[in-house]
Amino acid sequence: MSIEVRNIHKQFGNFVALNNVSLEFPAGELTALLGPSGCGKTTLLRIIAGLEQPDSGQVLLDGEDASARHVRERQVGFVFQHYALFKHMTVFENIAFGLRVRPSATRPSEQQIREKVTKLLELVQLDWLADRYPPQLSGGQRQRIALARALAVEPRVLLLDEPFGALDAKVRKELRRWLRRLHDDLHVTSIFVTHDQEEALEVADQIVLMNKGNVEQIGAPKDVYNNPASPFVYGFLGNVNLFHGRVHEGVLQSSGIAFDAPDHTQTQDSKGIAYVRPHDLEVERYTTGAEGIVVQLRRAHAIGPLAQLELERDDNGELIEAVISNERYGQLQLKDGETLIVRPKRLHVFVDDSV
Repeated sequence: MSIEVRNIHKQFGNFVALNNVSLEFPAGELTALLGPSGCGKTTLLRIIAGLEQPDSGQVLLDGEDASARHVRERQVGFVFQHYALFKHMTVFENIAFGLRVRPSATRPSEQQIREKVTKLLELVQLDWLADRYPPQLSGGQRQRIALARALAVEPRVLLLDEPFGALDAKVRKELRRWLRRLHDDLHVTSIFVTHDQEEALEVADQIVLMNKGNVEQIGAPKDVYNNPASPFVYGFLGNVNLFHGRVHEGVLQSSGIAFDAPDHTQTQDSKGIAYVRPHDLEVERYTTGAEGIVVQLRRAHAIGPLAQLELERDDNGELIEAVISNERYGQLQLKDGETLIVRPKRLHVFVDDSV
């Protein structure tokens, strides 16, 4: 099922949760709604589900206006952050619940329900827990059961609101890989709310990045990460170093350092900021006359495959973060307090009203 929202506006008192948002969610794809707390992503999810009504705008399911349809008529499966399982029911009964409360005309037989629940338990790889109760399960197991319960009613749309937010980092990583594999098997149109950029980049086919009730950027994870449309997107998707200065005819001057800004060759003496990710900085020992930004190594954290370097600029005292391979770090044999040179290998400059 394809999903489209048109000109959705929603306010809570004076707070604008969604500001005239229009989006399309492709059929069969997993889309992540990504952004900080309070940006409107959960409100949008609840409006699509029918759990919340917009002040204005439309929700279209397969091209048909579903704005007036009750939540039961939208064929939506919803998975919350905190499981929402019935504690007094077994795992089996939890999954069967949505099938058993259907009107008698569409309710499957008890044998059909048993077969379907058994298949779903196998799908989420927890068939051995059918007779357990939710309090006897781990957080990761409870969330997989919540997902199986949502899938039991054969939803045409699956909506997940921070489904792994209450879990520890290791379990969260395992479950998002599992969710991606499950989605590849089922191809149910899915929308996944998260504030965790790593989660969105790893799991989603498409990312919708939101901020203060507006959509900042839409695209495939690789496109959004490599070609951010705004300073907000650049800053939200991972760590970034900022170099403030003035842009004039394709060059940003920042504290005496010149950065190429080929996208701004027509710009005349305007305020600008260069955004550089830590792994896009080249680090070398200082030699007289070398071009680049002169820094002092304040601290190095070299555990695992990467070394994180905390550097202080000689000219203005600002801190810079650089990331190099541990192999390179070992070759350089760096010591705290040492003078180094850094040069951006890749940067993006935003000017004027973009800043």
